[in-house]
Amino acid sequence: MKQRIRHIALVVYGLAVAAVCSAQQQEFFDPTRKQAKPKENYVFSMDWRLQAGYIQNWQNSSTKNVMNPYLHGMQLGATVDFNLPMRFSIQTGLLYGITYGRIEQHWPATSVEAQHTGGDYIVHNVMEHQLSIPVRAFYRQPLWQKLSMFFYGGPQLVVGLAQPDYLDISHLSDTYGNVIGTKEMLKNMGVRTENYDRYGVGDLHRCNIQIGVGGGFEWDRYRIVSGYDFGLNNLVKHKYVTKHHMWEWGWYVSFAYKL
Repeated sequence: MKQRIRHIALVVYGLAVAAVCSAQQQEFFDPTRKQAKPKENYVFSMDWRLQAGYIQNWQNSSTKNVMNPYLHGMQLGATVDFNLPMRFSIQTGLLYGITYGRIEQHWPATSVEAQHTGGDYIVHNVMEHQLSIPVRAFYRQPLWQKLSMFFYGGPQLVVGLAQPDYLDISHLSDTYGNVIGTKEMLKNMGVRTENYDRYGVGDLHRCNIQIGVGGGFEWDRYRIVSGYDFGLNNLVKHKYVTKHHMWEWGWYVSFAYKL
């Protein structure tokens, strides 16, 4: 009987010790204590995207006598984002752009008829082909579920492939008698009156360094992005006018899809 009581006492003691140890391992519930947010573990990754949209380039000239066309067109290509900690990323890629613009370049009329009709001008039909290589820093801010907004800034290198200028000189007056027409006057001045490539003849530099800012919204795999790029270097290579400078600035809006 005594031995049985001793066994029961040992069992009760063991259960009590196990209960105390279990209670010590459990955390005490405190309703005022804030739960620590789980830390985001950074894992390096890359996001590839296809991008296409509208682009508008402005060739801003410092001289009034030289055309300052707005060129409208489309841009498409591919980009890659190198994802960094704290929602930052670095984006680069390769984008092809094709734009077109029409502008009238007026000249002082040399004939009486042109003076009365307001004629004597050249119609420039400019088409630009270029490649853009951006290097941009992005920051993304989540908004709701899969919706987030982002901002970016950084430089890009634009390389001009071709920029043909198709000229319409039908509005220039011809030479009549002793009166030299505007068409002949411009030829004597060295002004081009035939179709030509502005890069090919050496009028413009091909490389354009720009700095840009922009932003947009992202939902799941889809993005809409818009930005403005400011040209930093003078593109004029052959100056017809002293101290002639020209910069090319651009605005765009595009859609992108993550692969």
